[in-house]
This record gives sequence, C-alpha cells and structure tokens, in this order.
Amino acid sequence: MPTGDSHSLPPFLESLAPDSSVPYTNALFPATEGLPPVHVHWWPCKKVGVSPSIILLFIPGNPGVIDFYHPFLTAIHNQDRSGTLGILSHSHIGHDPTVEDLAPAHHASSNYALPFQIRNSLRIFDALSAYFGVNTRTVIAGHSVGSWVALQVLKLRSAAVSGVFFLFPTITNIARTPNGRLFDCFRPPFPRIASQVARALRLMPLTIFFRLFPQYPIPQARVLLSFLLSPSSIFAAMTMANDEMISIRELDVATLDTYRHQIWFYFAEKDDWVDQGRETILQVFKADPDTVKVVHGHCDIPHAFCINHSEELAMECYEWLVSGGFV
Repeated sequence: MPTGDSHSLPPFLESLAPDSSVPYTNALFPATEGLPPVHVHWWPCKKVGVSPSIILLFIPGNPGVIDFYHPFLTAIHNQDRSGTLGILSHSHIGHDPTVEDLAPAHHASSNYALPFQIRNSLRIFDALSAYFGVNTRTVIAGHSVGSWVALQVLKLRSAAVSGVFFLFPTITNIARTPNGRLFDCFRPPFPRIASQVARALRLMPLTIFFRLFPQYPIPQARVLLSFLLSPSSIFAAMTMANDEMISIRELDVATLDTYRHQIWFYFAEKDDWVDQGRETILQVFKADPDTVKVVHGHCDIPHAFCINHSEELAMECYEWLVSGGFV
C-alpha cells in the first residue's frame, strides 16, 4: 500500500504548474497505450501519511475541460470528515487547452471519438487501481456524456467499481433531445470550420466577451474563453459531440439493472440534453428500498451546474458518499 506524504502526487502523474493557493495538484496523465496525455487534477486525502480509503474519479461532460469543475470537486473535498478521501478528475482527449498547448493531438476525427474517450478513462481507472490496490475503493462520478463513459467503465471494470454517480446523465438517445435536434451542426465539416472561425475571438476585447456571458463568474468565463481560443479543443469537442449523437442510442437497461445497487442519479427539473431520457431511465431503474438513489434537482439548477451551482451538487454527492458507506 502506498504511504508517505499524502500530498505527494501518485507516480503515474506528472506535475504541471504547481500552485500552493489551491487544494489540488495540477497534473498530466502522460501519453500511454497509444493515447495522448490529458490534463488531471488531484486532491489528496487530508490525513497525512495514509493512503486514501476511497477515491472519487470524475469524468466531465462535453467540453471535457476540468477547470470548469474544480469548484465542485473542491467543495466535496472540503466537506470530507473522514480525512481519507482522494479525488481525481481528468479531461477528455483533445478538449483541454492546458494540454493541447503542450502536446497538440493529430486532428483525425477518430482520435476524439467515444471509444478513445472510454479508453482514456479506463487507463486512468486502471492506474488508480494498480497503484492504490484493493484496500482503496473507487467511486466514479460522471457529468452529462461523462455519465455514459462512466457506464462503460462500470461494465468493463464492474468488480473494481464501488459506485457510480450519474449527474444529468445523457445515456440514451441524445440526438432525439431538444438540444440534440438543435445542434445538428456537429457533423463534418462544421467542426473544422467552427474551430478556424474561433480564431477571430482573439481580436475581441475581454470586457466584451465577459458581457456576452453575464451569468458566468469571472473565473469560469476565463475557462470558457481559454477553450474558445483553442481551435484544436473546439474541433475535438464538436467531433466527439457528433459521435455522441450517432453512438448513444438505446438505454443499456441490462447494465443499469445488474448494477443498480451501485448507482445513483441526479436529474434536473428541466434538461434539454436529457429530456424524455429521464422518464426512460426511471421506468427501468429500480432503486433499493429506503434509499435516496434518485434526486430531482431544484428548478434553478441547470444541466451545466458547474458554472454557478457547484456547492449544491457537492452537498448531494457527499451525502451519497456518506449514505453509501464510502466515507
């Protein structure tokens, strides 16, 4: 079992731009298994000199830029009273300007397709399991399409997954949702065209950009701007989105039923990325009696919760960690 300084980075990660003002470590999961490097954030457990008893592995939505989510994950970490919770979040391949600026990926559509993103999450899950061993349990949380990726990891690594939190899950027929029908522009050649037009944003004054997104706190607006200024990141995200429309079809009822004891859901009251998928899921998901496995969020909390509602979702996820006996 790994021991020593609990704030040290696991050896399969490489430190990036150390910043003592934040509670997590900015890092890189290096290129492995024919896949390029991705950006990660690591929150060590609070107790010094011990290995985490539980790790929360977070898989983002699209765009898969983890800087959007660090307020949410930091809020979970802050609530932990066990002192033995570690958290790791990772970006999707090609989405994060932090890494794209260091090691640009080849702009082939297949590099960003869902099978590659699944392989990315699997290699990180496997690295966690190999290093921390059987005494450390792993819970996966996925947002939006990250829920679909988490579902695939659950299917392929079921014996090693202790639980899965599906947040605003887009796990069935995204193309039939209101937003899926609206964003029909994800098909080629539009992703490449849009990624090049994005260069024009470099000429826009910051004050004007921030006025275009008045609901965004300044830190989140800066993350968005960084993403929009990266043509390769836009191309990757839009290419992956097109694959989501094509590949995420019928609900995987068998997997939800088989692992229902390990699953939690959080839905928005209105979600144009999930829409009728919520009712489809609820018709087949049979939660354990006397448990809160399905939460219907407050009407003010949108699909993109990470912009302004990180604290609310963090409270719910931590309650699940407690009620599930993980912390």
